[in-house]
Amino acid sequence: MGKQTEQRNWRCGAELVVKHLEAQGVKYVFGIPGAKIDRVFDELENSTIQTIPVRHEANGAFMAAAIGRLTGKAGVTLVTSGPGCSNLVTGLATATAEGDALVALGGAVKRADKLKLTHQSLDTVSLFHPVSKFSAEITACSAISEVLANAFRAAESGRPGAAFVSLPQDIVNEPVTGPVLACSHLPLLNGAPQHDIAAAARCLRQAKNPVVLLGLMASQQENAQALRRFLHHSQLPVTSTYQAAGVIDQAHFERFAGRVGLFNNQAGDQLLQQADVIVTVGYSPIEYDPALWNSGNTTLIHIDVLRAEIDNAYRPDIELIGNIAMTVDALSTCIHEPFSLSFSAQTVLADRQRQRRDLSARAINMKGFAIHPLRLVRAMQDIVNEDVTLCVDMGSFHIWLARYLYSFRARQILMTNGQQTMGVALPWAIAASLIQPGKKVVSVSGDGGFMQSSMELETAVRLKSNLLHIIWVDNGYNMVEIQQQKKYHRPAGVRFGPIDFKAYADAFGAQGFAVGSADELVSKLRQAMDVEGPAVIAIPVDYSDNHWLMENLNISVLI
Repeated sequence: MGKQTEQRNWRCGAELVVKHLEAQGVKYVFGIPGAKIDRVFDELENSTIQTIPVRHEANGAFMAAAIGRLTGKAGVTLVTSGPGCSNLVTGLATATAEGDALVALGGAVKRADKLKLTHQSLDTVSLFHPVSKFSAEITACSAISEVLANAFRAAESGRPGAAFVSLPQDIVNEPVTGPVLACSHLPLLNGAPQHDIAAAARCLRQAKNPVVLLGLMASQQENAQALRRFLHHSQLPVTSTYQAAGVIDQAHFERFAGRVGLFNNQAGDQLLQQADVIVTVGYSPIEYDPALWNSGNTTLIHIDVLRAEIDNAYRPDIELIGNIAMTVDALSTCIHEPFSLSFSAQTVLADRQRQRRDLSARAINMKGFAIHPLRLVRAMQDIVNEDVTLCVDMGSFHIWLARYLYSFRARQILMTNGQQTMGVALPWAIAASLIQPGKKVVSVSGDGGFMQSSMELETAVRLKSNLLHIIWVDNGYNMVEIQQQKKYHRPAGVRFGPIDFKAYADAFGAQGFAVGSADELVSKLRQAMDVEGPAVIAIPVDYSDNHWLMENLNISVLI
């Protein structure tokens, strides 16, 4: 959309807010109304935007963030003052950590009441400063469009994240004169300077053990395509954080050592430890602490839209700052022949390939009930085809899936790794089903994480979301427990009681399934996948092998 500068008279500030959202291309607003913000909800009824009431504000933020991750355009959540805003904090912190473009609009008391001890008065701008890229209150009607325009630009530019705008009640209620300043596109950055790219290419050509580490920003569609071209041309070995899932395609899969994160014991970690040059692409230390993978004896080349965040274990020797896709394509032209793998890299990658083959061939036949995680990963691999989007919550299952379930489509798998937030999977899946009509979405959580957002099953039923939610059931917070056992040799505060999840899902109007034996696993999963609309399947999981997640283990020992 072109620039708009026409001054117009609006019935109220809320009308201008909604017109600005329409001009930004917003299709959905997720939220919960209240007295301080109800004028905006009323104006939304006159718009092209679909208002989606949610059951908790944090879940509305998660849904908006998933829109941002999957489309690149900021999703929007709208809530009332006081606790309506404070309930957003986890959602905005997660979006900023995960690089998801999100604009949150929160109601506030009238400007005249701001310093009074009055109902739902709260300094939300200060509240959201630490967890967002932009946090501001509109203090004059004439500034509505300016503040909103800058909130969207902040949320979507550079490394995306959350922006918050406080809307005082009188601002949204009073008449206003002003233009719609929305700009639906961002300026395009150039690639890094050519002399820096040439220096990086020389460094690579001199390397004996170069490795590429892909991070969050590598999974943006344009960047993923450029990286595939670069890796096909250079034949460099590669690993990735969880957030870069799906960037590597099948043509380069044999040189992919898998994903790294949390515990430093994977094939990718071995590649990084023995590397003499590491090229990070779109990586942030929040994804995987560099102290865990950087030996300190390697040359670091940092490719990103932002300069590196320096810490003791991450001090790049060369920084290529600018448009990632352009930079990677330019670097590729400086690589004149494919790299040969060192013997040590060949050994690591060959072992990783053997583990993949073993998992594919043998894990589906593993016996025992409850179900072993590797068997469940293998069964899920069969249902997560190219068209299925997978939304992954936080828990022990997260590590098993991140390590052993593969994907060849960027952003096919949504994971939380920066804040490692529980409860995100179901809200993400609801949002994904909105923007991918006709395609199946699968979300997965533990029984602990599911109950943090399970109220949104009603939202899924209301929207007829075509999703399957898989619950790995163990009646505890096992991700915490395995670490407690290692440190203190006993669990503390991690056990809770059982829930009949089939009956629970049925009560919401979803279709519930429960796996009652090992032989039922595959058939029940297929039945649940065939449901048109929301379905939930509960699967008891045997986590007794979880301690191996923190060890240097070849999975062939388990299967």
